[in-house]
Amino acid sequence: MNILLAEYTVHHDPALAPEGRAMLQVLADSFARIGCTVHTPHPGKDFGEEMVRLASLCDEGLVIAPDSLLARYTKMVEDHTRNIGCNSFSVAVCANKKRAGMILQSHGIAVPAEITEGKRILKQITGCGAQHMRYLDQDPLEGEFGQEYIEGEHLSLSLVGSRVVGETCLYYSGTKPLFLAINRQDIRFNPDGSVSYHGGETPVHHSREQEIYDIGAKALNVLGCQGYVGVDMVVTADRIYVVDVNPRMTTSIVGIARCMKEELARVILDASYGKAPESVHLAGHASFSSDGTVTYAGN
Repeated sequence: MNILLAEYTVHHDPALAPEGRAMLQVLADSFARIGCTVHTPHPGKDFGEEMVRLASLCDEGLVIAPDSLLARYTKMVEDHTRNIGCNSFSVAVCANKKRAGMILQSHGIAVPAEITEGKRILKQITGCGAQHMRYLDQDPLEGEFGQEYIEGEHLSLSLVGSRVVGETCLYYSGTKPLFLAINRQDIRFNPDGSVSYHGGETPVHHSREQEIYDIGAKALNVLGCQGYVGVDMVVTADRIYVVDVNPRMTTSIVGIARCMKEELARVILDASYGKAPESVHLAGHASFSSDGTVTYAGN
């Protein structure tokens, strides 16, 4: 089987390239282990043109890119091969943080409130993670908005959704999203007001694990996501807030893959046909940095 694995930042965004390269390597190695021939865009060439060229040669395709670009490139995959990630429409909805938050809130999922004055989290409407995020008392720049700051645990939930849209008659299963892991995020609030992401650890065994899963799975389904999805959360004493829904690979996967006994590529591929396993098994513990460096400790 020929598979297209396309990661945008590796050759086009130096700030995010280390994370992108680490995710791409984990995926490429896993797909190679299950017998796939992996094709990736050549450096120095137009990313979109390479996507179209390679997708036409491949049986399956998966793209990772910043939120502002992901829907466009996912549509290219869909137009030229079989997409095994989230569908382009849901990607576009998730990319608009304000709109996605309104949808989640309308379904009873807690999200940080949008506020227009005082010290607040300033973030891009279509931003990528903590990039350009600030915690300041100032007006947002063009394309930004402000949210209340929630004090609590910064966690993410990694899930894999089976086929929910696209090729529905063939592959829709109606099964719940597959739980991979809860991950602790190393989010730092710096003296100058900037917010930065430095990696995290996985798996985290939390006393509210079922509640965290239920809320994350509901968010995934409400937004129509499938494939690997990372749900960023802040957990407080009385509520769990969904901060962001990422319909793509996230950095946590480099730690999860190191701990997971199952083959990541097989899980993702099977889920795209509505055949995800009921569970996966993680052993040991992994810490990972934002550049994708992993430190593993066995049980």
